[in-house]
Amino acid sequence: MKYRRLGRTGVKVSVLSFGSWVTFDTQLQTDLALECMQAAHDAGCNFFDNAESYAGGKSETIMGEALRQLGWPRWSYVLTTKLYWGIHDKRQGNTVNMRNTLNRKYLLQAIDGSLERFGHDFVDVVYCHRADPDTPIEETVWAMSDIVSSGKALYWGTSEWSADEIRSAIDIAERHHLHKPVTEQPQYNLVARRRVEQEYARLFEETGYGATIWSPLASGLLTGKYRDGVPADSRGALAGYEWLQSRLTNSDEIAKVERLRPIADELGCSLAQLAIAWCAANPNVSTVITGASRPQQVVDNFGAIDVLDALTPDVLDRVDAALE
Repeated sequence: MKYRRLGRTGVKVSVLSFGSWVTFDTQLQTDLALECMQAAHDAGCNFFDNAESYAGGKSETIMGEALRQLGWPRWSYVLTTKLYWGIHDKRQGNTVNMRNTLNRKYLLQAIDGSLERFGHDFVDVVYCHRADPDTPIEETVWAMSDIVSSGKALYWGTSEWSADEIRSAIDIAERHHLHKPVTEQPQYNLVARRRVEQEYARLFEETGYGATIWSPLASGLLTGKYRDGVPADSRGALAGYEWLQSRLTNSDEIAKVERLRPIADELGCSLAQLAIAWCAANPNVSTVITGASRPQQVVDNFGAIDVLDALTPDVLDRVDAALE
């Protein structure tokens, strides 16, 4: 495993990491989640990603219980969560201040809920899961800084924020001597590149902002397994994820993926390993968050680390050409 600094912080994270989106509770309960996390840990992973909204809070509960059973020293791994969407049920009370927001009231209560579900005293990184146009960024920055000052998180970051919103948050934090955000969590893969490679380019260069990217396989499209339709055991077949099917079965997208297959074959790796390694080849990427529904899939995905050094400038040019 290789390790990189999270942006300009001193903390180092594994280049390949493990996240719980979609899989925890939907496909994995505690026992299988534990096995997948152990497989990632055995491969050198030290970064485990989650979010309050994943499975309505159940994902944090499952990961927390798995961590309790695994018994790893708390100092040996980086645990993250994300806040914004909220999980409170309208049948229980008025949720106007507790859903789709980054107001101070929500954030300070939501972090406590996440920590309770994890069974931990703190997370290493807490992200604002989306930007909130209805809450002044200054209010959000103060609240996130206070969460860090309280010791409930060690760092904070953003997820799917625009470059301008991130710069505004950094500027506010620096002006008031607050804890500033240190990393973004954007989607990044071979077919979703613009934001990381263009919009954030100056942000990375000028601020050293980190990037913990998600969906390196474009929800499975880049594995090539949707070439002949939607497999019954795939993400595209899950209830509630029907919105993915049109993209996963798009003939133009599938054709692009198939043009990558000869490159993967020459490198002696799978399409998935090529796609994951390609994300990690970007020096601005701190870690590539992978997901899996079984331990062997974790092992296969983490095999991408062995492909990384084979991605020479010539190979990367061929990948670009295949996607044109």
